[in-house]
Amino acid sequence: MGSFIKLSNFVRIAPYLELFKEGLIVTVMLSALTVIIGFILGIILAMMRLSNFHPLRFLAVNRHGRLRNSSFLIALSKFNPFSFLATIYVEVLRSTPVIVQIFIIYYGVFGLIDLPGFKIFGFIRFNRFFPGVVALGMNSGAYLCEIIRSGIQSIDGGQNEAARSLGLSGGQTMRYIILPQAIRNILPAIANEFVVIIKESAITYTIGVADIMSAVNAVKGATFLIMEPLLVATAIYFCLCFPTSKIIAYFERRMSRGNKR
Repeated sequence: MGSFIKLSNFVRIAPYLELFKEGLIVTVMLSALTVIIGFILGIILAMMRLSNFHPLRFLAVNRHGRLRNSSFLIALSKFNPFSFLATIYVEVLRSTPVIVQIFIIYYGVFGLIDLPGFKIFGFIRFNRFFPGVVALGMNSGAYLCEIIRSGIQSIDGGQNEAARSLGLSGGQTMRYIILPQAIRNILPAIANEFVVIIKESAITYTIGVADIMSAVNAVKGATFLIMEPLLVATAIYFCLCFPTSKIIAYFERRMSRGNKR
């Protein structure tokens, strides 16, 4: 196995460029679907964590409408099952390695389900690609939940009260007033998460997803070269991540113009 970088070795891996092309397509699709799933899941989880649903609030007062002396019942009355479940989900997913989550989803969950083995575009195996998307989407949703939640909480509460005084419902206030401002505030963090997803998607080759790193392994097995395929993979990831961050930074500046005076 070659340990030194040689220009002649790049000629040897040239016949395998089609593998890198296919890996690039897989990585882009994997990242795009992960972002969509993660963003939708992140909004749902953020809404759950910020919800005001307390089904046991009646335990805080007695039949005469007075506050009880029991601190346990008062604490129980403040229990929010939506927020509790969302918090557990976020903390577990953020506190465990991505590769462990991928293995659990692939072997523990989808191992019990007979997924169809057809190929997308002739080279993407659905029964390996889909579990990878689900696992990465679930992981991304936990991080995006905290990003979105912090963005919503950064909006002045007076805007919510003003919207309600104008007759807007809670859902309309969140959709038309709070969320647009929150997303604008957290756009840099969302952009960073998107770039992280592109890079983290490389871990899915461990379950047989034919991404860029899978192409590296295939070339290494065929040519016994490692540094040259890794450099090609590095260049591809850079060409994906760097322009993406710049494009989102451009839209961030466009969106922030309305706040400048």
